Amino acid sequence: MTTGGVLSYPAIRPRRLRTTPAVRRLVAETRLHPAEFILPAFVREGISEPVPVSSMPGVVQHTRDTLRKAAVEAAEAGVGGIMLFGVPRTKDAVGSQGTDPDGILQLAIRDVVAEVGEQLVVMSDLCLDEFTDHGHCGVLAADGSVDNDATLARYAEMAVVQAEAGVHMVGPSGMMDGQVGVVRRALDAAGHQDVAVLAYTAKYASALYGPFREAVDSSLKGDRKTYQQDLANAREALRELELDLAEGADLVMVKPAMPCLDILRQVADRSPVPVVAYQISGEYSMVEAAAANGWIERERTIMESLTSIRRAGAEQILTYWAVEAARLLRR
Repeated sequence: MTTGGVLSYPAIRPRRLRTTPAVRRLVAETRLHPAEFILPAFVREGISEPVPVSSMPGVVQHTRDTLRKAAVEAAEAGVGGIMLFGVPRTKDAVGSQGTDPDGILQLAIRDVVAEVGEQLVVMSDLCLDEFTDHGHCGVLAADGSVDNDATLARYAEMAVVQAEAGVHMVGPSGMMDGQVGVVRRALDAAGHQDVAVLAYTAKYASALYGPFREAVDSSLKGDRKTYQQDLANAREALRELELDLAEGADLVMVKPAMPCLDILRQVADRSPVPVVAYQISGEYSMVEAAAANGWIERERTIMESLTSIRRAGAEQILTYWAVEAARLLRR
């Protein structure tokens, strides 16, 4: 910039607020806290040692014993919650193990609540895909399609069984129409008014779920595009938000996280309840793979990804890095 041929300084210098780490820390607009993180964890029936998930380095299918230890580790790191997924030994067409009081997921809920129930919010996945031999999130009709209303009846059963196991919060994740309302009514009718519902409000049919399907030993053939949302659609997510809120959702979720930061921002701007984002398996695996090849700085990338999700409006984040990220924040 020149004035009369003489070099002059800019009147406004934003770089003053970037000069040192201390200044940057002082004026940071977005901050992460361990209590905002939720650790997804898998527990598998019938194993005596943890089984590594090959596509998710550092993630395992836990035994009941190692799951308890992982929950304690998360609590000690200051993590806010843990989301449990069960991997049964046997599966069938209606996901019977999902409603068996002695099924692996219900046993794991009891274990974790007994171990850290006063320190962590214990959450459970409320869906049939881990328990069905066809791998879909619901009951199939005669033509092979997912029967929405028959599935809702199963979700109601699952909600009550998980609540009776002691869970604090259920996460109906199957994207069936009316799932939040059905689960809420079932919980209330069974005397579990204090069990919260985390609604999977905008769950998109993403290509990034592959590693998760290995983690739950999914037997899915085909895809879930008739019930999960089309990634091309944004307005549809806001309609789902209105419905979930009307049905009694206590929290709402956007999934996946980073491919949907625009949706996350729109949901956060409109939601009167806490907004959660799930940094899914494919997001995790891509970072781990690139870091293993020396292409990116691993820890910086982890924290950048979480910060971007928080900046876009998520108040809580499900992330497989929950414990590690919590420790990095305390360095």
